[in-house]
Amino acid sequence: MLELRHLRTLTALRSSGSLVRAAQLLNLTQSALSHQIKLMEERYGAPLFERKSLPIAFTATGMRLLALADQVLPEVEQAERDVARLSQGDKGQLRVALECHTCFDWLMPVMDAFRQRWPDVEIDLVSGFHSEPVDLLRSGLADLVIGSAGGPDYTVFPLFRFEILVVLAQKHRLATQRRLEAADFEGETLITYPVPEERIDLIREVLRPANVRFERRTAELTVAILQLVASRRGLAALPNWAIKNYVDYDYVLARPVGEFGLWSDLFVSVPPALAAKAYVSDFVGVIREQCARTLDGITLLS
Repeated sequence: MLELRHLRTLTALRSSGSLVRAAQLLNLTQSALSHQIKLMEERYGAPLFERKSLPIAFTATGMRLLALADQVLPEVEQAERDVARLSQGDKGQLRVALECHTCFDWLMPVMDAFRQRWPDVEIDLVSGFHSEPVDLLRSGLADLVIGSAGGPDYTVFPLFRFEILVVLAQKHRLATQRRLEAADFEGETLITYPVPEERIDLIREVLRPANVRFERRTAELTVAILQLVASRRGLAALPNWAIKNYVDYDYVLARPVGEFGLWSDLFVSVPPALAAKAYVSDFVGVIREQCARTLDGITLLS
């Protein structure tokens, strides 16, 4: 029997573009997802998509089931939101604080999509970027924080893992190296956002433990940091997805840190009372779905 989870599997495959990302989006193991797809294909006697195609190319059978998913799932999801409004109230607010400067780029489309799904929930950004955004939760000035995990007093929703890459100018002295080690930063200028050093992964995890001496310069905007890097004013360390376009157009170069790379995890933190609201979990779901579809080089957290 065709079930809603089967339709959700197909839409996850389409939006994520791969089995690996679809499994992450659905909170399934890849083997469980493959087994589910195999059972569906056995039921209909035909493959749902072309194997070894990236992004996934659906067959006529897969496209017909996707058309059904596009018709049915929005109605089901709208009904679920309506029921949540009836049981929990149809109004609310989400004041969002950012610890992650580069999150702003993908957050605005997410907020637009969320407003369409929850028009009676007022969602807005707490102005500016905050090095200690959890303090805003404690003081009641924010309802939700996007950044590192907010601690035991808050409910934490996992988002995704991403790699932090070192960004450098085309003709920088380190440009010929395949990856950078801590010692390579000795005497260099590191260009960062204006946040405490303990909030900067490269400094906290790599440079401080190695007792590397470096200069530091700050800039508010990602584009300003990249302009300074391109003009050989220093190095920067930024998320892989935030610099992809600049690297693709040869504006700057990007290199991993160390043999295994430097990785960071992103979370949503909310007070426990707010975590029970359906619109909060839906907001997290919209983030995960849109980022899985649009951001390269991330891994959804389960």
